[in-house]
Amino acid sequence: MTETTWLSQEAYDRLKAELDYLQGEGMAEVVKRIAAARSEGDLKENGGYHAAREEQGKMNGRIAMLKTLLKTAQVGEAPSDLSAVQPGTVVTAQINGQEQTFLLGSRELAVTSDLPVYSEKSPLGLALTGAQIGQTRTYLTPSGREMSATVTGIKPYTG
Repeated sequence: MTETTWLSQEAYDRLKAELDYLQGEGMAEVVKRIAAARSEGDLKENGGYHAAREEQGKMNGRIAMLKTLLKTAQVGEAPSDLSAVQPGTVVTAQINGQEQTFLLGSRELAVTSDLPVYSEKSPLGLALTGAQIGQTRTYLTPSGREMSATVTGIKPYTG
């Protein structure tokens, strides 16, 4: 099952431009560095060659992640149905007694948002998705600690 991630049009465009760069000019630069380092001779002790190959591997990983994200993204305006928490909404919640306001959506939105961004796939995101104002949900943190969150507000994300 493929999961959908909500992205604003601005975030989608930025990620698409990054993908285009990585697949074109960015990869061409790394390939040139690999070729130049390879021409220096012995590859066993060639730090420049190994660094460029490592960079190429990381770049290929980022390309694969971006392709999947962009292929499965739900792009557009934030949801207008604010009866429950969903990706693309700004959520205010009491989390273990402290009020927090955050955007529920792809971590890639953190670059363009002044708000903290929690992935809808995070433990908190999974727990709050579908919750209505006044509802309390519990979830386990990655460390195994049980936390509770009560939704006190839901707004559309306006960028």
